[in-house]
Amino acid sequence: MLEVNVTRKVVEAEGICSFELCAADGSPLPPFNAGAHIDIHIGGGLTRQYSLCNDSKERHRYVISVLKDPASRGGSTAMHDTVSEGQKLSISEPRNLFPLADSAKRHLLFGGGIGITPMLAMAHELHHQGADFELHYSFRSSERAAFIQYLRQAPFASHVHLHDDSGSPAQKLDAPALLAAAPDNVTHLYVCGPAGFMNFILDTAQIAGWPEDRVHREFFAAAAVDASADSPFEVQLASTGRIYYIPADRTVFEVLDEAGIAIESSCEQGVCGTCVTGLLEGIGDHRDQFMTAAEHAANDRFTPCCSRAKSPRLVLDL
Repeated sequence: MLEVNVTRKVVEAEGICSFELCAADGSPLPPFNAGAHIDIHIGGGLTRQYSLCNDSKERHRYVISVLKDPASRGGSTAMHDTVSEGQKLSISEPRNLFPLADSAKRHLLFGGGIGITPMLAMAHELHHQGADFELHYSFRSSERAAFIQYLRQAPFASHVHLHDDSGSPAQKLDAPALLAAAPDNVTHLYVCGPAGFMNFILDTAQIAGWPEDRVHREFFAAAAVDASADSPFEVQLASTGRIYYIPADRTVFEVLDEAGIAIESSCEQGVCGTCVTGLLEGIGDHRDQFMTAAEHAANDRFTPCCSRAKSPRLVLDL
């Protein structure tokens, strides 16, 4: 864990605050690449993940941006209402589950609402590389859009396209036109934002024939799942052979954690991929939004924080 001070807290837009974090001892922070996130231990047992949005060349600070979600599970509300400048926080080192593709020669970045945060870091990195890219930022209104003035003046401003949902039709995002060609095997697509926006971009790309290995996404929250028909099942650990009963109303992670089985976890919603575990036997009911449909079909990895079983027993590589 790293100890950091909140050196700046800025209202970036309606319901959105940015936080600048610097090492409490004044030392350089661990390096990161665009797309990385950090875990923030807010207090009261709350741990939340936020994408780094500043230039990865900066070693003196991390910058995150937080939307105050009306349906907050406590994290975003605490960040807005209780975290202030001068406060000390504990954070993890950066982890990157949403990296830029090394093989790509062209990049299309789509950020919706608060999903602009990882795209900012990506735009910085691509600008430094002299890469061919476009950044498309969609938002409900200018009052609710973070970093608009910065994007207009950024060194990569010529690559930025702003799409105001409340503005004129001419400037609104035309995803079908942008994604219609799926032009070559060196262009990659990246998308982050609310589920509705992301599903629209992903569905549009699929219809246009974009292969899954050129489409990269990061969800901030899991889609709602109807758990009314959930049933119990068993999980066996390959290392010990021990079998654990998973009730209909509990997750694999909860049961194993209670039994003292250490599994690294972060979001506990199936969006970050931190807890992904090898699946050796059985059929998983894959409910995460981290893996692709092809990866779900392969049925060789499993997210114990949210996924369940379609077979009576699963054997996990634990």
